[in-house]
Amino acid sequence: MSRFIEIMDTTLRDGEQTSGVSYSPKEKLTIAKLLIEELNIDRIEVASARVSDGELDSVKQITNWANKNNKIKKIEVLTFLDKGESINWLLKSGCVVQNLLTKGSLNHLKHQLKKTPSDHFKDIEEIIQTAEKNSIETNVYLEDWSNGMKNSREFVMDFLNFLYSQKIKRILLPDTLGILTHYETFEFLSEIKTKFPDFHIDFHGHNDYDLSVGNSMEAIRAGCDGLHLTINGMGERAGNTPLSSAVAAIKDFLPDIKINVDEKNLFKASKLISTFSGQTVSSNKPIVGENVFTQTAGVHADGDNKKNLYYNNLKPSRFGRKRKYALGKTSGKANIKKNLDELGIKINDEELGIVTSKVIELGDKKEKVTIEDLPYIISDVLDYPEKKKNIIIESYVLTHAKTLRPSASLSLIINNKLFQESCSGDGQFDAFMNALKKIYSNQKRYLPKLIDYAVRIPPGSDSDAFCETTITWDTGSKKFKTRGLDTDQTVAAIKATEKMLNTQ
Repeated sequence: MSRFIEIMDTTLRDGEQTSGVSYSPKEKLTIAKLLIEELNIDRIEVASARVSDGELDSVKQITNWANKNNKIKKIEVLTFLDKGESINWLLKSGCVVQNLLTKGSLNHLKHQLKKTPSDHFKDIEEIIQTAEKNSIETNVYLEDWSNGMKNSREFVMDFLNFLYSQKIKRILLPDTLGILTHYETFEFLSEIKTKFPDFHIDFHGHNDYDLSVGNSMEAIRAGCDGLHLTINGMGERAGNTPLSSAVAAIKDFLPDIKINVDEKNLFKASKLISTFSGQTVSSNKPIVGENVFTQTAGVHADGDNKKNLYYNNLKPSRFGRKRKYALGKTSGKANIKKNLDELGIKINDEELGIVTSKVIELGDKKEKVTIEDLPYIISDVLDYPEKKKNIIIESYVLTHAKTLRPSASLSLIINNKLFQESCSGDGQFDAFMNALKKIYSNQKRYLPKLIDYAVRIPPGSDSDAFCETTITWDTGSKKFKTRGLDTDQTVAAIKATEKMLNTQ
């Protein structure tokens, strides 16, 4: 039989505890709407009570929207044992569900609150009763529960026995310090579900050992009823269980488990949170990382053309994304053809081979070649096909130092003869051209006049983008252009110049 698992997203509460992150009220409302309306999250924890006036305003905006759309029971706020001050804060905010923070380990209870279990239970009972009188639903967090199970299990069981007699909706069990293994998660939760089968149990994982997704799956296998997750794994220290990875793993590896989350909007949500929080997502982060649906090796792209040999169940279309094929020194013809197909560019096999060679050559100079670079590369190699060069720029040295005039030393081969000159100039390329002019003048050769010089990079390309330098030359009887392509602007101009020397 299938079993339903509630998903509670705590990006706006626990996720906001990521160092340096703070959302404005408008941002919180936007995120709340996205979580509920587009991701179809069952519940969201949006704030901690009594934090600030700004936090109160945020929650009011969210609850006003939720009330108008019949979603108020989906909105939850963390509250404290503070003699009812959190309850008063909730009443001002319009929220009707509290997640009451209590102590789930004897160590925390003794050393932080300095209270006995019976005193703690009495305080909890009073808050639950106050909440009930004010029509506020109560869920209870057992902070540091995982350490409680390891070091004070009898206290945890006494606590749960006490909670069994209270009017609460859910028990929220956090691995607060992220110290559980998969085996312990299953063992501890199985024991609790066996002893308290009627409890609705949520598991709240942290990712200190990078085990939170596996622990969440083991929590489900042990019988838990809900999971707490955050977009991009936002949270203190190493963060919380990432929503995208947990959702994908549940859907692919736990087929009898049903969840409501809409996978297609996970990437959109990741981008929004990254923008609002200022926290970038690692390019190789599963599901939402920039490169996780990018094939780099040519053999992989070729395999994708042959019965999808390198596909797994994580198809990018599930998450509103597209598969990409990276371009660079490991590219093969299949990678490049996939990108050309996306651009709608058709070239023949011979031209594809020339472009592939150029991509590999250029890929040695930068981390990757982007799809935006391709039209420039095609223009560079196909508009000016390789042919025997009578004039070769053999080598050059360019210098530019503070208080010194830029200079260039040039070695040029003309019809298999080597010529060398050095000159200074107003810039490195000007110095290079002055050295070239000197060689041509000595050899009584004519050099066209440079009348225009333009540099551009592919729109959407990276910070280490290629420069395409286009130079217009005038022979007196005609004008023509040559292009050079390189990651360095001056080198691109020199390549364009070499093409000019062999074009006349």
